[in-house]
Amino acid sequence: MDESTASWQRRAAAMVMFAGAFVLWLVFVGLPTDVVQIVAWLWVLTIAWNTGAGWQAHLGFLKDWWGPVAFLLVYLYSRGLADELFALPVHVTEPIVFDEWLGGGTTPSHLLQDWLCDQPCSYASPPHWYDIMLTTVYFTHFVAGLTIAVVLWMVSRREWMQWMRRYLAISFGALVVYILYPMAPPWMASQDGYLSEEVARLTGRGWSTLGLGGFHLALANVGNPVAAMPSLHAGLAALIAFYGIQRLRSSWRWLLLAYPLAMSFALVYYGEHYVIDIIAGFALAGAVLLACDAWERRRGHRPRYSASASSTASRSARSR
Repeated sequence: MDESTASWQRRAAAMVMFAGAFVLWLVFVGLPTDVVQIVAWLWVLTIAWNTGAGWQAHLGFLKDWWGPVAFLLVYLYSRGLADELFALPVHVTEPIVFDEWLGGGTTPSHLLQDWLCDQPCSYASPPHWYDIMLTTVYFTHFVAGLTIAVVLWMVSRREWMQWMRRYLAISFGALVVYILYPMAPPWMASQDGYLSEEVARLTGRGWSTLGLGGFHLALANVGNPVAAMPSLHAGLAALIAFYGIQRLRSSWRWLLLAYPLAMSFALVYYGEHYVIDIIAGFALAGAVLLACDAWERRRGHRPRYSASASSTASRSARSR
């Protein structure tokens, strides 16, 4: 048996052990729902994947990641207090006016719930197959950006730094708006009597049959119900799609746009966001991408090259 075969066998065994440990965690503890848990599991994943590396290399993960994790913790807990920092009034009617204009007199959230949800529509009404799919899309918000970051960290520390710059920028950009413009989401506006037609909060719907339906309640412990404008769920999904389209050169890359579209559909259907929040999230993603690109070009940190050209250049350099 050659060394490469033995290495792949060790990696396969380590990945099986990782999968088994993660399944046990899901059964006895539940889904990882905070940034520390998620990053810790991703670190263990890198150890399993690079099982042949020494501990110095594995500890390098902690050296690189402690800063971004600290910033994300500051964001999460600041977001939870955003509406209390300046005690600004919570905005309710402005997004309703826009969305009712868009929906021809009713909000798109109500239209979707009337179409897709058994009546009377509530979290307890029977879920459908698409509810499981949409809840899965909704949950990816908490892991997709960090998973991309871990993959880039293993492949290229430079690419990892560029992605983390954008990931943190969109998070703190949204935080500034949450502080200055607290806004009630559709389900809260309906609950408080501001909407003429009821909009239920359906977040997590469909996962209760899998024993995972309470994940959104755990996340809400450090959340802020009036941190709705812009939608960071939609914004981060758009950032992932825009960044992938920008960096990749395959004609299939445009399919990445399906991710923010599916996320946006789930957010409006579940009563979590108005359409105007989605538009603002997309706009924030575009602004962050353009600003980071411009900042890196001015400092010479980001050469203008395609992913395919970079790969060709790298292979050429290794062959010399």
